[in-house]
Amino acid sequence: MARAIQLAKRGLYTTHPNPRVGCVLVRDGEVVGEGYHRKAGEPHAERNALAAAGDRARGATAYVTLEPCCHHGRTPPCTDGLIEAGVSRMVCAMADPNPLVAGKGLALLRAAGIDTASGLLEAQARALNPGFIRRMSRGLPFVRCKLAMSLDGRTAMASGESKWITEAEARRDVHRLRARGSAILTGIGTLLADDPSMDVRLEPADLDGVESSQEILDNYRTPTHCTIQHPALHSP
Repeated sequence: MARAIQLAKRGLYTTHPNPRVGCVLVRDGEVVGEGYHRKAGEPHAERNALAAAGDRARGATAYVTLEPCCHHGRTPPCTDGLIEAGVSRMVCAMADPNPLVAGKGLALLRAAGIDTASGLLEAQARALNPGFIRRMSRGLPFVRCKLAMSLDGRTAMASGESKWITEAEARRDVHRLRARGSAILTGIGTLLADDPSMDVRLEPADLDGVESSQEILDNYRTPTHCTIQHPALHSP
C-alpha cells in the first residue's frame, strides 16, 4: 500500500476534480502491475495497473489507495475491470466518500467472490485528497490560507512597501500548494494593492497538467490593466 500511495502522488497536481489514486497488483509475492490516475477523463489507477499486468492479474491481490469506483462516468467502473481480470483479493486504504460509491464498490467485489479489506494506511491515503474528501462528505471546499508576516504581526513596512518575508524553500512550498488546488483566490483589496500574478511557478517538469484557475472576490472594481482578468466579474 505504501507503494500505491507513492504512485498516487504522481498525480498530485493533475487529477482535479478526481482524487489521486494509486494501485499495485501483487501475485505470489511479486508485483505484476502498477498504475495511478493521471488526469480526469483518462483511465483510473486500477485500469492502468490491470493493463500493465495483463494475464498476470488473475489471482492477484490489488492494493488501492481508494475504494474502486462502481459507476459509469467518463471511464467505465473499475470494479468491472477487476472482476473481469480475475483478481482474487482487494485491499483498499479507505472507502470512497463519493455517494455514488460509498461502500458499493467493495460490496460488488465481495458479491463476485473477491476477498476485500479496507483501512490499511488510511491516514496516509486520506492526506492525498483532503479537497475531494471534504467536497464529497460535506459539500464544502477545502481551503488553505497562506499568510506571511513578521514576529510583530506585520506584512509590510509602514510605507506600504512589501517584499518576501519567507525564504526560498517556503515560497516553493506555497507554489506546490497552489498547484494542488483547483483555484487560487484573493480579494479585491490585495489585487488593487499588489496586482499579484497568482500563478504557479515551479520547475517545468512539475507543471505538466497543472490546471489552477485564478479567482477574485470582487464587487466590480477589478481594473482592466490587472495581471489577472476575469471579465465576468467586471460591471457591465
